[in-house]
Amino acid sequence: MKRLVLCILVLQLVGCAELQQVVDQLPQGTTGIGNDQIAQGLREALNMGIEKQVNQLTSENGFYKNELVKIMLPEELQKVDKTLRDVGLAGLADEGLRIINRAAEDAVGEATPIFVDAVKGITFNDAKQILLGNDNAATQYLQQATKTQLYNKFNPIIKNSFQKVGADQIWSNIITKYNSLPLTNDVNPDLTDYTTNEALEGVYTMIALEEKEIRTKVSSRTTDLLKKVFALQDKS
Repeated sequence: MKRLVLCILVLQLVGCAELQQVVDQLPQGTTGIGNDQIAQGLREALNMGIEKQVNQLTSENGFYKNELVKIMLPEELQKVDKTLRDVGLAGLADEGLRIINRAAEDAVGEATPIFVDAVKGITFNDAKQILLGNDNAATQYLQQATKTQLYNKFNPIIKNSFQKVGADQIWSNIITKYNSLPLTNDVNPDLTDYTTNEALEGVYTMIALEEKEIRTKVSSRTTDLLKKVFALQDKS
């Protein structure tokens, strides 16, 4: 950890010339890489994550059957879920969970253009800090650059999706049934906001997964540019 922190601090203090000294010391086959290529390599890695991982989330059950990102019920509704199952309404509880994940799948389809614009904006100054950062440094950059815009994009889509699949009515029925049971406290959660935030977390989780693969497994660097750029990280 100390070594990693030191590397980042050094990169922040020195300029492109000093980083080029690292480039000059790379093994044969990694020479001839310039500053623009370093930034382009980071863009390529993120684009791979978007294409390979995020697009999977838009397919049917892309969230619901992916244990890494499956959206579970908010804490307030977990007691609703348990109570419904205890009184023989497991099917209704399952349907409520499924439609939350389906709405997230609908929304993520709108994420790619926003991500692509953010990736294009990566400069060398960004890249030199990202490259020697931790396993999800590029994803963290992308999250900072896109989260507000994506929330504003996702939220109305999820709201419309709830209406389209009848989620509003289903959850109204679920909550009404729960609230009518004896010895329960009434609940009224904002499921649209909750699902929007959970969908965002799922998107960044999957991009980070691909980034880590590229950083830690040479076999995942499927282009010459990725091999050259991430050799800099290996050298550090």
